[in-house]
Formats: sequence, C-alpha cells, structure tokens
Amino acid sequence: MPPPPPSYFLGYTLPPGHPCYTFSLPPPPADKKRTGPRPCPVCYLPVEEAIALMPKVPSFSPILKNLTYIYEENLNKDKEFGGSDFGGYPTLKQRDDSYDIRESMNVRCGFVKGSKPGRGSGFDINDDDLLKMEQCHGVVVASAIFGAFDIIQQPKNISEYSKQTICFYMFVDEETEADLKLNGGLDESKKIGVWRIVVAHNLPYTDGRRNGKIPKLLTHRLFPNARFSLWIDGKLELVVDPYQILERFLWRKNATFAISRHYKRFDVFDEAEANKAAGKYDNASINFQVNFYKKEGLTPYSEAKLPITSDVPEGCVIIREHVPMSNLFTCLWFNEVDLFTSRDQISFSTVRDKIAAKTNWTLNMFLDCERRNFVVQKYHKDVLAHMAPPTVYPPPQPLRSANKPAGKFAVEISGENIILKAPFRNILPRRGRDKRSDSRRQRKVSNEIISS
Repeated sequence: MPPPPPSYFLGYTLPPGHPCYTFSLPPPPADKKRTGPRPCPVCYLPVEEAIALMPKVPSFSPILKNLTYIYEENLNKDKEFGGSDFGGYPTLKQRDDSYDIRESMNVRCGFVKGSKPGRGSGFDINDDDLLKMEQCHGVVVASAIFGAFDIIQQPKNISEYSKQTICFYMFVDEETEADLKLNGGLDESKKIGVWRIVVAHNLPYTDGRRNGKIPKLLTHRLFPNARFSLWIDGKLELVVDPYQILERFLWRKNATFAISRHYKRFDVFDEAEANKAAGKYDNASINFQVNFYKKEGLTPYSEAKLPITSDVPEGCVIIREHVPMSNLFTCLWFNEVDLFTSRDQISFSTVRDKIAAKTNWTLNMFLDCERRNFVVQKYHKDVLAHMAPPTVYPPPQPLRSANKPAGKFAVEISGENIILKAPFRNILPRRGRDKRSDSRRQRKVSNEIISS
C-alpha cells in the first residue's frame, strides 16, 4: 500500500458566538494633541485556549517541499556586484535561479562555510549552546543586542506554561557579553531572567545592523527543530504571551509568516528617500539597490496591488512557522541584505512579489498599531545616557521673623516633581462682632490706600 498523503494544518474559524468573531477595531480616539503612532485593541484568546489551538501538524507549503542549503568551502570571489564570505558570492544567474520555485531546492542561506551553522561558519556559537538550541522543538522567541546598544528587556505577562515550554534566546556579541557581566548580572548560568544569553563569536560583518539580520532572518537555521518563532528587536519589551500572539496572527489567519506594515510609509521609493534623509545608509548604495529593483519591474505602490496593502514592513517583529516556503522567503530576503544594503525594508517587497509570482503563497501584513499592542519600544542605551533625570527641587527656605515660628508646608505633586508651597499659619476664623469689625477695618485700610 502506498503511504498515506501527508496531513496539513488547514486553519480554523472561531464560532460565531465568540467575542473575537465579531471584534472590530474601534475608531481612533479624537485626541488632537497626540497624532503619532499608538497601539490599538487586539482580541486575543485566553492563553489556555490559544495553547489548545496550536496546530498538531505543519501548514501547507505550496510547490516547495524539500529545502536544503549550499555549503562552499572554496568560495569563488569573482563577484559581479556583492556578496560576502558568510553569504557567498552568487552570480546574477544564480540569484535569478533561486526564485525559480521547484519541489526541491538547494539555495544559499548564510553559513556557507563550516560544518553546520554556528560552527566555523562565522557567527560562531559554543557547542553547548548549539546543543541547547537543537533541543528547541516547539516555539522560539529570539532577539539580539550587539555593541551593548540596548538594555535587555524582560517579557511581561508570560504564563508559567510558556516559561516552561518556550525557548527564549538573546544573541549578543563579545562586547555586549562583557557589559552584561559587569552591569547586567550575567554569570555562569547564562541566564538573565527568562532569556538564555548566547554569545556569537567571529561576526562576519563590521556593520552591527547586518549582523543582527542573521538571527532575525535565519532563525530556522539556528533552531533547525523549532516549529514556530517570534523575533523581536532588542529595544522591544514583549508584553503579551507568545502563544496568544501566534494564535492571533498566524493560526487564526492560516498564515505561515506575519509582519506588521510600516505605520506611515507603504511605498519602497518613499522608504528609500526616508532612509537617505535619516542617514541610515550611504545614498549611493541605496540608489543602486532601488534602481536595480526598478529595472526588474519595481513600481510605486498603488491600489492596483490590492489585496496587498503595503510594500514596506515595520521589520522589528517577525512571526513565522518554519515550513519550507517561509524558510525560503527569509533565506532569499537575507541574500538581498547580503548583496545590497542592510536596510531590509527596501528589499522586502521584491522578494515577496517574486515568490508570489510563482506560487499562491501569501503572508499576513497586519496593522502597526496591533504590533504596538504586544511590544513596547524602549530607548536605546545611548539615548538614555543623554536624557536628563527628572529634576527634584529642594524645598524653599521659609521666611520667618525672629519671634514667629514657621508655619506648615502645603505639598503638591505634579508629574515626577514634588512641589512644596510656601508656609502658612493656622488662622482660626473670628466670630460675631470681632469678625464684622475686622471687615470694617479692612475696608478702611483699602480706602486709605486708594485715596493716597
């Protein structure tokens, strides 16, 4: 008998009576003083319900069923326009072939040297850490801090079940490791809160942002047995349980990849200009990349691209299932980062659209305000260092005569400051005739002042 066909997760629909079934976003609050991006309500299931709905089988991967990766011990560095020892030096033809979606594919996906990812490949990791990472078979939450650029943020509102079953991994470089040992409480346990700290040695790039794209986009290579992953940038604080996030943005949507739209921009050309204006990368490299994509057919975003709602993601959070097609997407996205600039928001739509042209694979681009519901952005460490601490003024010295004692202070709290008002004396009100005579005395004095 032939083997039975593989079973796949096909999604589900919440029952009509469920509160999240009819949930819709309320209109934004009419607060004219606050016009910037802000979080909006999201209807999550309770943690226990979300865990119960976790798929037992993988989702369907269109066309692509078997994905393997290229290893090259002897790199051909006769490059046409880009590449690296970590990602290889593909020709233009090899790049084009990687977008020819087939049932079995062998592609470049970083770590092209060495016996396995993290061992002699660049971005090298100690064997005991690699072993622990291979033992993650369910959900991984990953983040990274390089150059001691951020302060580690501990997740909040995480269930005990999640703490026991989810792998929380924070990748750092040697500089950040030294800073954590000195100031962050890192010891032999390799743990800070829920995070297991993994030190990456022999970083392949001099650009810290490009090094950060390795754990961000190649999570499936670092955790080869994990089923789902949630990437959050090092500056973000996670405030919702990961199982609730996976249920809301992947499982309920029957998606294998989810990322939020940029809160303001949805056109690649506008994004490129914003990157140049902010000095995110040298202008010549950005111009070269955009012009290259333009020759390949990149056009400004318009309603003609619907149901695609944006060409620009807010890439600080990625929610994904590790199936062949989503793994291929992040491999090819990383290859563009390796070949061109490290600004992954510029290359995102090109990779997405090239894959979509050959398959019916789609991804979930949710609202930025929904992302802000489950992560809170914190300041980078250098920004915090230049922020002045709140000013606390000492109480003023009371004015008193030699014969009169000081009165009591009135205390007023305003924001972060404690304000002590001038002293006052307890004066008992007069009664009867004295009170009326006092009033006549005040009127008499006032008339004298006016007449003078």
